[in-house]
Amino acid sequence: MTLFESLRRGASQTPDKLALRDRQQALSYRELAERVDTLATRLQVAGVQRLALALDNGVPWAVLDLACARAGIVTIPVPGFFSREQQQWLLASSGADALVIAPALAPLWQAEGSEWQPQQLEDYLLLRREVVNPAPLPAGTAKITYTSGTTGQPKGVCLSLAHLEAVCHSLAQRVAPANIHQHLTLLPLTTLLENLTGLYVPLLTGASTTLPSLQEVGFSGSSQLDPQKLAQLLMRETPHSLVLVPELLRLLCALLGLLPVLADHLRNSLRFVAVGGGKVAPALLARARALGLPVHEGYGLSECGSVVALNAPDDSRAGCVGRPLPHCQVVIAEDGEVLVAGSAMLGYLGEAVQEGLVATGDLGHLDDDGYLCITGRKKNVQITAFGRNFSPEWIEAEAESEPVIARCVIFGDGLPRNVALLQPLPGMDAALPAHIAALNSRLPDYARIGHWFIAPLTVESGLLTPNGRPRRERIFNAYQQQIEQLLQGETL
Repeated sequence: MTLFESLRRGASQTPDKLALRDRQQALSYRELAERVDTLATRLQVAGVQRLALALDNGVPWAVLDLACARAGIVTIPVPGFFSREQQQWLLASSGADALVIAPALAPLWQAEGSEWQPQQLEDYLLLRREVVNPAPLPAGTAKITYTSGTTGQPKGVCLSLAHLEAVCHSLAQRVAPANIHQHLTLLPLTTLLENLTGLYVPLLTGASTTLPSLQEVGFSGSSQLDPQKLAQLLMRETPHSLVLVPELLRLLCALLGLLPVLADHLRNSLRFVAVGGGKVAPALLARARALGLPVHEGYGLSECGSVVALNAPDDSRAGCVGRPLPHCQVVIAEDGEVLVAGSAMLGYLGEAVQEGLVATGDLGHLDDDGYLCITGRKKNVQITAFGRNFSPEWIEAEAESEPVIARCVIFGDGLPRNVALLQPLPGMDAALPAHIAALNSRLPDYARIGHWFIAPLTVESGLLTPNGRPRRERIFNAYQQQIEQLLQGETL
């Protein structure tokens, strides 16, 4: 059954059941189906072909996303945590001919150029422009989701609706024993993981979703979170399920340790908590379970429709990310790299169509019972505790463009804040803070340097190769204790 067949079934069989709600409005299944159909028709009449969606979490975001899928219009989520330059790159490279924004942001977008012309579309502010020779898309592209960027320019991943529905059906099957009827979104809907688990999966299963704004959750950017706001939200709601990145799980555990009332509330409410999007420390999972959270680790990547493997409520194994989902297969290459079949994207925007196995860049193995265990990264791409990908070489090159920094090596894999080891030019130590502030001002928040210290990054110290490349493992082993000490204050 497709997503829209499920929506029509809900509108017919349980028309008054709550489908979506936020602080401003609530839609039953009947109301949602009617609004999606009406908006899909209006977007088609308006001639929209590629729509960039730059709204906060809420019912309007969900309705627009569904209406575009219903109308065969390509949806392009615009992450709010991207830098302004990255957002402009997204719009230019995707060939978006329409952009939906909050009305309050209209002066900002129009001030940057006259190409965007405003139109009113129901309660949405729709900006239109003429696009000449947009980048060709693989046949069947329904959504272009941009990675958070292993370089300064994020890559667009082209996905079909049939692929996304296959992932969602597998997820629904995997979590069915938890009997979930109420989901609460905490991650941005521009994140493919929450887009699927917080919107599509509940609609496929006849459940309800609450869509608080990111401000209500407590988010500022992608890597700053107000724990008090998060606690207030969780006390107001009674969710059966949540999807978390590792850092959000860590903050939640800290909150539960401080607020026994909240801990009791969630123990009585939650039935399934998925955590993924980055490296999850075994100790963190153990702590969460000791606090009564039904936490289950999963694994995936945008190129495979977000989720590849997930532990089930009744079939979970510590130290593993679960069995591969039914719609795909995992193969381990001779060098240990995890390869995925049957769940490939259509291709990267502007590149050849993807065929065959997806090389994930991750190292792992399948145990005797078919559970997938991830052991590391094949290359240097790092994933922060908030689930944001970045290439350290990109940030290091930006840092070394500052006139006082001779060398920079950055670590952020699994960490709540990126930590940089710096070698300043002689006599420039005192100037480092100002130049790091300047560097951070031009980087997206997930790529910024949160902590730093001076280290002898030289060939003579043994920390660089003869051609000047950092020996990352050796550097980390030498300074692991100092890095951990810097991060000790990163608690509530």
